[in-house]
Amino acid sequence: MRIAMLSYRSKPHVGGQGVYLRHLSRELVRLGHTVEVFSGQPYPELDEGVKLTKVPSLDLYREPDPFRVPKLKEFRDLIDVQEFLIMCTAGFPEPRTFSRRIAKVLAERVDDFDVAHDNQVLGHGMLEIEKLGLPLLTTIHHPITFDRRIDLSQTRNPWRKLTVSRWYGFLRMQKHVARKARWILTPSEASKRDMVRDFGVDPSRVQVILLGVDDNFVPPTKPRVPGRIMAMASADAPMKGIATLLEAFAKLRTERDVELVLVTSPKPGGRTDRLIDKLGIAEHVRFASGLSDDELVELMGSAEVACVPSLYEGFSLPTAELMACATPLIVSRAGAIPEVVGPDGECADLVTPGDVGELLTALERMLDDPERRARMGAAGRKRVEELFSWRAVAQKMADAYQHVIDDYTAEVSTGSTTEEN
Repeated sequence: MRIAMLSYRSKPHVGGQGVYLRHLSRELVRLGHTVEVFSGQPYPELDEGVKLTKVPSLDLYREPDPFRVPKLKEFRDLIDVQEFLIMCTAGFPEPRTFSRRIAKVLAERVDDFDVAHDNQVLGHGMLEIEKLGLPLLTTIHHPITFDRRIDLSQTRNPWRKLTVSRWYGFLRMQKHVARKARWILTPSEASKRDMVRDFGVDPSRVQVILLGVDDNFVPPTKPRVPGRIMAMASADAPMKGIATLLEAFAKLRTERDVELVLVTSPKPGGRTDRLIDKLGIAEHVRFASGLSDDELVELMGSAEVACVPSLYEGFSLPTAELMACATPLIVSRAGAIPEVVGPDGECADLVTPGDVGELLTALERMLDDPERRARMGAAGRKRVEELFSWRAVAQKMADAYQHVIDDYTAEVSTGSTTEEN
């Protein structure tokens, strides 16, 4: 079938949505389907056989000049004006404005596709796509209500609380669009449960399809670096729990020769930089970013222990990828992470999110027991091989596409629509 995949930002290194897009589109093409990705900046990295159509925004959050003021000649239409004005009032405009742009683009190409796939855009423009005659399926990785809740809980300044609330203003729109979606895919039972509660969606329209792990993620052939601990998470996002890990590491460092490698690029002078300076551990914390796939796999396989200290995850691809590298894990008992790692103690130690003392104890225990680390790493690798395959994801996805096409066709033939239901 002919598939249009829609994503407002898709670079793999800026979040799980880009990783999902890249591997799913590749495997769908390998199954014989035609896939065209429509994306705003930052654009995705795609594999051979997957077509990219760029749907440019004003790119207001690009590095090295985020929250920039565009030149007058950059404004092409009223959508661009809306995007800039929302940013100026502390909002995040990209889901809203991308959805309006893609509705205009697909209006000219509706006959080129059998189905469209929304990768958590959930903008008002998505509701126009089925009116054009194109069935639509939606992926929600997790409800962003959790990000907002955690960000607000970490904020004490009243003015800052106001701006954080404004930033997440797009959630009202996303809830509205999600409730009208024909069919929703999500990667875990935890995400489904939370989405039903926070977004008010009909659970009978939500299907869980686990994510996959790329074949590049394999156990190391070189010895692991003694005392190396690593984590893969956005350093300055409170939801990722990096502050908890840094505090536990600082205590661990007083008694042991250990190093911490964070696969992220922190904001200079941001909360992570400030905390590292406060704890006096700058010499023992290293950041890695801009890595190739092979470099990332090598780094993941070099750690004696990896941590996923998140306060919430809708799935956590890094957890599954680390398991594929047979790297023993300490993870938070939060969101979908327990679903990914399975029973406590087999592939990972589970700790209470945000509990520095519990994380410290788990780190000490893991570092002191090489046999347990090897046993846990092997169990993680086995679990990935049994459960997390992108090819299996693509096969289930193709079945979901056909379900949506058939459901849409039946509604059109009877004169009803999802909007009316």
